[in-house]
Amino acid sequence: MSVRVTLPEKTYAGYIFDLDGTLVDSMPVHFKAWRWALREHGAPPEVFRWEEFVAHGGMAAPDIVADLNATYGLSMEPEIVADDKRNRYAWLLENETLPVIPETINLVRRLKEQGIPYAIGTGSMPSGALETLLSAGVADLFSIMVTPADVPPGFGKPRPDIFLLCAERMGVNPAECVVFEDAEPGIQAALAGGMDYVRVGECPPVRD
Repeated sequence: MSVRVTLPEKTYAGYIFDLDGTLVDSMPVHFKAWRWALREHGAPPEVFRWEEFVAHGGMAAPDIVADLNATYGLSMEPEIVADDKRNRYAWLLENETLPVIPETINLVRRLKEQGIPYAIGTGSMPSGALETLLSAGVADLFSIMVTPADVPPGFGKPRPDIFLLCAERMGVNPAECVVFEDAEPGIQAALAGGMDYVRVGECPPVRD
């Protein structure tokens, strides 16, 4: 297995982790759920291929649908499509055991042992995030998680609000935090929040 992330030598006061593609290798299953849901709601086959999916990584699902509407001249209902995608993802997980990304999960275990604050800042809604953590068998490692449900609509990544709320809940100055992210919107959010970031390598492309 190739190394997906090189850990920083510096020790930070707080550590923030994206979930999908950063802690758990769930992106291929999310992609399947997205493609399935979008087809059901009338999106043409060329919409949301792997590269476009990756470019939207970390964004809240309704924001993704709204962006696809604007890009392709579609009229899908963002909340309805987002809910459908989440339901299809949950259904797919019934037959999947998601693998963790060892470098980041091992870091989380060390942080827990040392009592250093850490949190999840994800674009997934609470139910989907919990399903991901349970499938990977690591839900017990996390007590702080911020999702789009914790910020106003439209204030998810690439805005910094999710990560800033993570820092607040950890009791750590944002400038003393590092964010682990695999997607560009999340990296933009970290920079907008005045935080350092570590890029996690993407998983191999999925073709459909």
